[in-house]
Amino acid sequence: MLSHERLALAKGLIVAYFDQAARDRVETALICFGGNGAARRFGPAVPRWWNARWLEPVDGGGGTPLADGIAAAAQLLARDVRRTPDQQRWLWVLSDGRTRELPPRPAHADHVVFVDFDDAAVRIGQGLRLADAWGAQWMTAASLCPGLAG
Repeated sequence: MLSHERLALAKGLIVAYFDQAARDRVETALICFGGNGAARRFGPAVPRWWNARWLEPVDGGGGTPLADGIAAAAQLLARDVRRTPDQQRWLWVLSDGRTRELPPRPAHADHVVFVDFDDAAVRIGQGLRLADAWGAQWMTAASLCPGLAG
């Protein structure tokens, strides 16, 4: 996500999600992926507070290693299903879809939501294609906060 506005919006959505997860006392994990690969920054745990350091190193550009991020999520979900097999697991993917990768849907994600930040003049539509291939819910970032996104 090269645009600073898109990246700021993604970070804001993540902070809002963590605030809601803390209020609802639900376990959450955060895996960030960018030019240097994927890294787990939090969890899985119930967030007690927000720590801006989890997102500070995330920047746009350098390509989207989507497959790395999805593989890290798949490993985390597989480990969690062994720990709590009856718990429902959601995977939220926030990306501009600027990649040629089409990783497989993580087997242990019960529900997947792809939040598409592809708002360029020429949209490539990779986020929608991936969501369709996975049977996932697809939405634009602008639909989540229409007053903020263009």
